[in-house]
Amino acid sequence: MQHYRFVIGLMSGTSLDGLDLAFCQFTENQGVYRYEVVATEEVSYSDELRSRLGRAHQLSGFELMRLDQEFAQFCAQEVNRLIGKVGITPDFIASHGHTVFHAPELGFTTQIGNGGTLAGLTGIPVVCDFRSLDVALGGQGAPLVPIGDRLLFSEYDACLNLGGIANISFEDGAKWVAYDISLCNIPLNHYARQMGYPFDREGAIAEKGRIVSPLIIQLQKLKYYKKPYPKSLGREWFEQVFLPILEETEASSEDLMATITEHIASVIGANLPDQGKVLVTGGGAFNSFLMKRIAAHTQSEICLPDEQTIKFKEAIVFAFLGYLRWRQEDNTLASVTGATQDSAGGAIYWISKK
Repeated sequence: MQHYRFVIGLMSGTSLDGLDLAFCQFTENQGVYRYEVVATEEVSYSDELRSRLGRAHQLSGFELMRLDQEFAQFCAQEVNRLIGKVGITPDFIASHGHTVFHAPELGFTTQIGNGGTLAGLTGIPVVCDFRSLDVALGGQGAPLVPIGDRLLFSEYDACLNLGGIANISFEDGAKWVAYDISLCNIPLNHYARQMGYPFDREGAIAEKGRIVSPLIIQLQKLKYYKKPYPKSLGREWFEQVFLPILEETEASSEDLMATITEHIASVIGANLPDQGKVLVTGGGAFNSFLMKRIAAHTQSEICLPDEQTIKFKEAIVFAFLGYLRWRQEDNTLASVTGATQDSAGGAIYWISKK
């Protein structure tokens, strides 16, 4: 018997581009899952909200809780707008929230965008806080997208996501493996914004710069790259480890961006399969210069899907994670996160439909 649900997935990434919404219909028939995208929306953050989200980890406890509520209100407003546009009320909302702290080694991870507020303002049940259970089980709480890669995009040999952080997912023998490879859009956007641009469109700025060879060598030696998986990165690593190295140089922003791009491409290339089809999604897939440099570092076939999938794959997969949680099925893989067992992560805020 076929089982289906309508779900809105919400994703706010570390690159601070904006809020992605994916209104999806999921079906399951004898263990085979399918999805159809009903509608998508990409909502840019105002300069003020982007700044507050970017500084969220530096706020007082009181101010962070205030932002938690205000961000949930913003999400609810956009969900209600999308529902009005589509004319269908979803069965529930699956919200990743916006990551402020990610410290699995200390036993916690924090995503703001209060689920109770989101449920109350939309009148729709909400699944959220997908990472905390896995962290409590000894895992990294990340990456979470691989369950979607395995069940929805299995025709590819690997799935590469180029968001604020670059991560990869693939089958290694009898188990599914995934981990964060390196930073991606976080440092590139950082320097683009210093130059007055929201991001480096198609990598045009980086392509004009020169590679700073000593800096490349120094970055390649970072200890994270030699760590075995499972492993994950957060904005903290950029601020505490990566950025200080860049700030020690006197290179121009263009040269720094060229160097960062080459570094990212070479590290990614070293982590791709020796051959096979690699699905590439996320904002970085629109950076044609970065894509050209990644292709130069691998023998794999780089596959770019349609624009909607590139932009909204993570929101689609978080909608799917919520769908699995709703069905009380595992949505987090211990082989990926390093937890003691697979789990069905996510807190549910239930709104009774009488």
